[in-house]
Amino acid sequence: MEAYKLEILDPKALKLIKGMQDLNLIRVTKEPVSSVQLYLNKMRKNASNAPSLDEITSIVEKVRSKRFTNK
Repeated sequence: MEAYKLEILDPKALKLIKGMQDLNLIRVTKEPVSSVQLYLNKMRKNASNAPSLDEITSIVEKVRSKRFTNK
């Protein structure tokens, strides 16, 4: 079994997907969106040069390593 992430651009495609689900050809599940990701998306809309998720992760990792090396 393989898993794919789809972005539906046309509502007609959703009807096709639901039809395939009714025929038990595919299973559709929704992935929960994290509150952090929602917040980042909201903040990036208002910022001219927002940091990427990788940049934020590297900063957080540096702070964590610094915090735990002092203990």
